[in-house]
Amino acid sequence: MPRGQRGRGASGQLVLSRFFGAAVSNTASEFATKRSTSTESNEPCEKKTKTRQITLQEICNPPKTQDKKESQKCEKSRICLQTLGRLREFCSDSNQQCTRVREDGFQEKESQNLEKCPSITEKSSELKNPLSSWDTGPKVTQKEELQCNLSQFSASLKSYENSQNSSDTNLNKRTKTIYTPLELQFIEMKKKYKDAVLCVECGYKYRFFGQDAEIAARELNIYCHLDHNFMTASIPSHRLFIHVRRLVAKGHKVGVIKQMETAALKAAGENKSSLFSRKLTLDDSVDVEEVTADVPDNYLLCICENGDNLKNRKKGDIVTGIMAIQPTTGEVIFDSFRDCASRLELESRVLRLQPVEIILPSKLSDQSEKLIHSITSMRLQDDRIRIERMENLNFEYSHAFQKVTDFYTKEVPGSAGPKNLSVILSLDKPVICSLAAVIAYLKEFNLEKMLYNPSNFKQLSSETEYMTINGTTMKNLEILQNQTDMKTKGSLLWVLDHTKTSFGRRRLKKWVTQPLLKLSEINARLDAVSEILLSESSVFGQIRNLLCKLPDLERGLCSVFHKKCSTQEFFLIVSTLSRLDLEIQAFVPVIHSHVKSSLLKNALLEIPDLLSPVKQYLKILNEEAAKTGDKTQLFKDLTDFPVIRKKKEEIQDVLSKIQLHLPDIRKQIKNPSAEYVTVSGQEFLIEVKNSHKSSVPSDWVMVSSTKAVSRFHSPFIIENYRVLQQLREQLVLDCSAEWLCFLDHFSEHYHPVSKAICHLATVDCLFSLAQVAKQGDYCRPTVQDKRREIIVKNGRHPVIDVLLGEQDQYVPNTTSLSGDGERVMIITGPNMGGKSSYIKQVALITVMAQIGSFVPAEEATIGVVDGIFTRMGAADNIYKGRSTFMEELTDTAEIIRKATSRSLVILDELGRGTSTHDGIAIAYATLEHFIRDVQSLTLFVTHYPSVCELEQLYPDTVGNYHMAFLLNEEDSSQQGGSEVEENPEFITFLYQITKGVSARSYGLNVAKLADIPEEILKKAAHKSKELERIVNMKREFPTKNEEEELLEKLAAFPCFLFSLSFQLSGVSGVSLQHCKEQTDPSL
Repeated sequence: MPRGQRGRGASGQLVLSRFFGAAVSNTASEFATKRSTSTESNEPCEKKTKTRQITLQEICNPPKTQDKKESQKCEKSRICLQTLGRLREFCSDSNQQCTRVREDGFQEKESQNLEKCPSITEKSSELKNPLSSWDTGPKVTQKEELQCNLSQFSASLKSYENSQNSSDTNLNKRTKTIYTPLELQFIEMKKKYKDAVLCVECGYKYRFFGQDAEIAARELNIYCHLDHNFMTASIPSHRLFIHVRRLVAKGHKVGVIKQMETAALKAAGENKSSLFSRKLTLDDSVDVEEVTADVPDNYLLCICENGDNLKNRKKGDIVTGIMAIQPTTGEVIFDSFRDCASRLELESRVLRLQPVEIILPSKLSDQSEKLIHSITSMRLQDDRIRIERMENLNFEYSHAFQKVTDFYTKEVPGSAGPKNLSVILSLDKPVICSLAAVIAYLKEFNLEKMLYNPSNFKQLSSETEYMTINGTTMKNLEILQNQTDMKTKGSLLWVLDHTKTSFGRRRLKKWVTQPLLKLSEINARLDAVSEILLSESSVFGQIRNLLCKLPDLERGLCSVFHKKCSTQEFFLIVSTLSRLDLEIQAFVPVIHSHVKSSLLKNALLEIPDLLSPVKQYLKILNEEAAKTGDKTQLFKDLTDFPVIRKKKEEIQDVLSKIQLHLPDIRKQIKNPSAEYVTVSGQEFLIEVKNSHKSSVPSDWVMVSSTKAVSRFHSPFIIENYRVLQQLREQLVLDCSAEWLCFLDHFSEHYHPVSKAICHLATVDCLFSLAQVAKQGDYCRPTVQDKRREIIVKNGRHPVIDVLLGEQDQYVPNTTSLSGDGERVMIITGPNMGGKSSYIKQVALITVMAQIGSFVPAEEATIGVVDGIFTRMGAADNIYKGRSTFMEELTDTAEIIRKATSRSLVILDELGRGTSTHDGIAIAYATLEHFIRDVQSLTLFVTHYPSVCELEQLYPDTVGNYHMAFLLNEEDSSQQGGSEVEENPEFITFLYQITKGVSARSYGLNVAKLADIPEEILKKAAHKSKELERIVNMKREFPTKNEEEELLEKLAAFPCFLFSLSFQLSGVSGVSLQHCKEQTDPSL
């Protein structure tokens, strides 16, 4: 193979010869004899030559033997002073300034030598003036600029030098201040991509330099060492993307720098002695294994804020626009919404999308910063959300408007640009600002093609199409992940997910987080699930079998669209689509006759037409070459590829010449049976026994040898073999170019093929829901949009029901909520009695019904709900600076703002985070607001019996319920009277919703279940009885002063607190009506 040569770095000897005259010419010549030119270390197929850069220290201190005395070392250092005198004279007369890089390196190394020789330390101060005078020069040289830009690498280098100096200062001679050509090239690339960790291709491996090398060594657990001027680390080329993914998973931005030239073509070109050209590449293909694997969503999310006015900004209210892109599937989502200071709307969308990277402006509001920080901090160490900051200018509307306009009018191909621009400009301003930032970011990766067609953009939250489920509700109901270990198991998605494909799983996740509002669409899904479940036709089983073991077609198609796929991946995707086309086409007659559901029928019948163009591309490809990745043999018929055909003909001509040369070789070595052999990749070798080497012509070149034979190349072979290698490498480049054109041509069918894959995903989801319905005791819900009601007979919690299995049966419960009748349930009962499970059960059954799924109940009638709002649990939020009670009330305030009469509101133990009086007052007032003003369907769990008195005020709309239990009191005959009081009651949970109020919560029973020590339990039971006796005595014998004082205070309070206040004070004999009469009616 031709071997490159190395340039002279920073013109090493020429620069030195200008500094030093005849006095050091001999010394310089000694080093010049050892000097050789070579390229940077580890260049592919280039001769590695050990290179020594001449430094001032080497000239001042020639190599010394170990037996030289210290006085001789000092004598040599005095010679260096004479040299410096000449150097000072040169600097004063020369018009060209010396570079700071040489000065710094000289000063550092010379100071080390001066310290070794005490006899000249007094003269060391004389060296400072000429050197420091260079700093005042009017011109800033190129290496000065480089030195400034390399400050990020200085820390690692200095730390390494310090560690080396501590053991042996002579080891520091390896540190050079003249940059190699590869280092200079890296510096230029680092200027362009300052925030990225760069992997630079150098032959058979990729190298990291400077701080990037230290990051790679730390994150990848690889070796990092000093090489020339920078720390460096390397990885083998075939392991590149394994390591890149590890770096990205740890939150780093990674750039891959590839060589743009091959060795043979470079050797034949005019720049054969120069450096390999390199640039950031983005055309790296994906392995087939990744397409067949289950890959989660990888959303890139961009957030832009727009405060309407100063007043709203001070309050924390803001309008936010988001743009989310999934590069693996080409999905583009946008949304615009008004958010309050709690940022619950933004949190809901981030939790729903679960992005892996977020683009933010350099300055964001404090509330949003806290939210983003809290979300990113919750992720695991190796699964962190990466934050990309961009300048605020990219998010300003005027700049964004210009960028978006230029993109859709100048850069989008075809005549649809102006039409697409009108669609984009109809979006809200924050969305346009987010889009502009996304365009700028995706251009760095050549992924902006997915933004060409705005008609494919989808709005994330549409209040007219989907039920509102905010982030708090998704967490409380455990829709996507459980709250224990944040895994999918134990969530609603886990129960419903029986899909067979990756793209079907992603579609089902969208269905679960976006329940439908349109009755026709809900019933269409229910009809399809019913038909799959009840049909006796075998066509459904055959179609489901087609979905098994399919690769990720959606992701693979997007990879083809962006021209990032390998030949193996393309062949896998196209062959799979072609097979699906043929097999579904065979089912068309059966589908027409046996499938009744319009949703299923239309989806299945459209697939063959949408996939019909795929077959022609499969015919063009050579299967074996596609599977092995050989692009030179990829296309069967080269009629449409004249460039490849011509290049192959030229290669064949050279091969023919080499074969015709074989008879001449046989004559020259007098061996009529001689043949070409290939050894270690070297072709056309002539093998001659060592005993016959005398017959080999003298102008032949020996390539290799063994004890028995030697192998040669004749001059004719050498010349033609070089030409052959160049033609082969040019053929590879031509085939790669034709391959990209081939992918471009296929991408014209991207949208119809993508639609066909969406149909397959829909079919997969419907089969999954049908599989859920087969679990037993599931029924088809009756969904209606005219009445507000949730009526469930013997419903069960879908997740707990599956987790318990057949061994432990879940206790079913009935629910009856109606907008025209009883629409509020106040639920009391003992702790651990099943209250929270019951209210979650009602909410999940409602979600499942509006997804289009069967529900775990005997019967269910669901009126379409526009949103589900929950306030459950007790936990603070340190990152947002909120206490437990503040979190509780923030969620409640959001529900009050967003809930409507068609919403389902669930409030679990509101008011428990503060004192009893305040908690009761807040719970009472909030619930009455929902009863009287909002009029939503409400489930209210409480331990405050006073709240239950609202049933008396609103008997038609409010009902009191409790979770049933059995009280097992201890047999008093076996114990003394005092002991009975000191032992807490033991209760048996029945988990059955029952009409009526539970007067007590039996918290001591839970304490017993939690293994609180027995002596503490007895003390608590004794104290509980004592407090109960005191309250009862006050109720039976109130004092007159207490009555009069209380009446005076009540006159100033709103009427809805009367019942509550009477109970707390123990007043008897005064009616609520009498208190109302004593109060101002306006209150």
